[in-house]
Amino acid sequence: MGANIEEAGAAIRRKDVIAKMSISAKEARETLYWLKLIEKSQIVKIEVSELLERSEELIRILTSIVKTSQSSTQ
Repeated sequence: MGANIEEAGAAIRRKDVIAKMSISAKEARETLYWLKLIEKSQIVKIEVSELLERSEELIRILTSIVKTSQSSTQ
């Protein structure tokens, strides 16, 4: 996720920014999935509620960036 965000920052074309940020948003959703799985399975005895909240916030931010970038290219 972080590597794709870094790549987006160095992108030359807006299409590249959108592509990299879209990948980052998907990776954030995958991270949220794994955190939920950890929480439900209780295999690891850690508190993940704050991580879940931060992941959801990150997904909202990345999704907003993608949508804004897409609307400004049309």
